[in-house]
Amino acid sequence: MPVSRPPVPAADPGRRRVLAALLGAPVLAAGGLTGCTSGPATTPTRDGPIELSVFWWGGPDRAKLTEQALRLYSEHNPQVSFRVTWQGIDGYYGRLATQAAGGNVPDLIQVDDSILTEYAEREIILDLTDHVADNRLDLRNLPQGLAQYGQVAGRTMAVAAGQTAAAVIFNRDLLSELRVPEPRTGMSWDEYVDWAEQVTEASGGRVAGSTDPSGDYRALWLWLRGRGGEFYRGRQLAFGVDELVGWFELWRRARAGRATPSAALVEQTDSGEPAQQLVVSGLTAASFAWSHQLPELQRLTRAGLGLIAFPGSPTSQWPRASMYWAVFRGSRDPETAIDVINFLTSDVAAGALLGHERGLTPNQAVRRAVESSITDPAQRRAAALGGLLGAAPGPAPAPPPRGHAQVRSLLVAAAESVRSGDSGARAAATRFLAQADAALTN
Repeated sequence: MPVSRPPVPAADPGRRRVLAALLGAPVLAAGGLTGCTSGPATTPTRDGPIELSVFWWGGPDRAKLTEQALRLYSEHNPQVSFRVTWQGIDGYYGRLATQAAGGNVPDLIQVDDSILTEYAEREIILDLTDHVADNRLDLRNLPQGLAQYGQVAGRTMAVAAGQTAAAVIFNRDLLSELRVPEPRTGMSWDEYVDWAEQVTEASGGRVAGSTDPSGDYRALWLWLRGRGGEFYRGRQLAFGVDELVGWFELWRRARAGRATPSAALVEQTDSGEPAQQLVVSGLTAASFAWSHQLPELQRLTRAGLGLIAFPGSPTSQWPRASMYWAVFRGSRDPETAIDVINFLTSDVAAGALLGHERGLTPNQAVRRAVESSITDPAQRRAAALGGLLGAAPGPAPAPPPRGHAQVRSLLVAAAESVRSGDSGARAAATRFLAQADAALTN
């Protein structure tokens, strides 16, 4: 159920001293680092009390940290309060769609790349380009690709709330017990399948090496980029039947070698919900996820988890927004909402509070400033992967076009039909391309 809260009260007076101790007094005393702020970049312009509504998906930990950061903003700006609502990802976009139909979208919302283009084209979210041009919304210290990945048709429509990477999460304790080497960043897709077969064999079939990502658009996208291709070209798919058949055949071979579990088990993971991932239930040695999800996955199991980048060259990846902050086009206080985005993404104290719960802090100077204050081991491991990838990721593509959410669902259905034996790879690929083309042109 969605969780709604009354206006967030002001922070307690000792919070600034606690944050100063976390970050080191010289940072805040000097007024912040280059590309950072130690308070909001601008001051809300409207006189009198301002209440902003804020809506995001996530769990209790994300809610706690986000509300703490909003309290800190109110400490700087006592006239601004917040009415917050949050819930799990299931049903989130359905609720936003209902709100959009009624014209009562919250002032500040969290979105991801599955919906960004659609909301921009439907003019549900505010065009932020002019604010970026004069640095009222300061993106100068975001990685170029990360800032670019919030643009639709060259216009900045949202700002990354965090940076993430497509990652393989694996059970380190199990691999140690089986005496199988851990997977490594940079291994090819074929090498990864061979590794997964080795795990299954070493366990006597008790545990499969890997889940089957044949219906995972992230995996297919990176596989295509590793072969010099792309997932989209404008509003069209950038690959054909033969490429998709090749992808399905890779995982048919994996199933034949018992590298992956049964189709019924794999279908449990297609929703992407962390609690459904087979690596936390002990049914596989590895699952595919986002790097920023490692802390949540770690909380779901007693086994020690590690992570690497998806198979293939790291240059297939790009500086990817885990999610964005966007402003409702009909907000009564857009300037304040934009200032809050500035604060959440570019303020040192806010960065110390939020940590890497939504992924690496988007502002690189803030990221460096708060690095030592991140104590959660899983967050630190996820951050280390980002450091390992460093400058290796390739150029960012445009965010997916309108219709992407439906294309994702169609790919899952096609992969499930192949895994279950209901369709051959070519028949499923042909049907998928026809349905996806229709979804993208509607």
